[in-house]
Formats: sequence, structure tokens, C-alpha cells
Amino acid sequence: MTLKKFGYAWITLGLFAFSLLGHWLFGWLAYVDEQSLHQAPVVPGDYVIEMLRDTFENWQSEFLQLLWQVGGLAFFLYVGSPQSKESDDRHEAKLDAILRRVDPDAAQTIGAIDAEYLRK
Repeated sequence: MTLKKFGYAWITLGLFAFSLLGHWLFGWLAYVDEQSLHQAPVVPGDYVIEMLRDTFENWQSEFLQLLWQVGGLAFFLYVGSPQSKESDDRHEAKLDAILRRVDPDAAQTIGAIDAEYLRK
């Protein structure tokens, strides 16, 4: 149930882990190649500092921007910002008005629908 319910999050987390692992792996290969080119010793501590710097530069320029775009939009959509969506209550009121015009038993129909779907 959790896997299916949060499938998008799991896929995103998997792609993130895969890309981060690839970034660090290929960074290591490039670091070793550069060190051997300059005949310098391979120092893992220097590599970690360099890769953390590169990773945080990437996150600062891209990840945080995307996080704000997606997270901010989702938050404002959730709280019902007028910039994000038309409210569900307004949609329901419009549909109820249409139903009252075309159905003489609209009150019963609306009541049955509200009972079945628990109107907010």
C-alpha cells in the first residue's frame, strides 16, 4: 500500500540516489585522472571536499529552485490560493444550480449525492 500510495516519491528518490551516486562515482574517476595527470597523490579527503562543494553548487542553483517551484505550487494549491485554482465549493454550487434547472427532483438527487460522497 505504501509503495503504491507514494510511488512517485519512491521513483523520484530512486532517481535522485542513482544520479547522486553517478555524480560521485564519475567525479572520483575524474579526480583520480586529474591527480595522476599532475603527478599528485590521490587524497580521499580532498575529493570529498571538492565533491561536496560541487554537489551543493548544483543544489543551490537547480534543486532549490525546483523545490520552490514544485513545493510552493503544491502548498499554495493545497491551501486554496486564488491564484492556483477555482475552489471546489464554487464548482459544486454551479453544478447544483444546473441540476436544479434541469431536474424537478434535484433536491433529492443532490441529497443522495451528498450523502454518498460526504460533502465538505
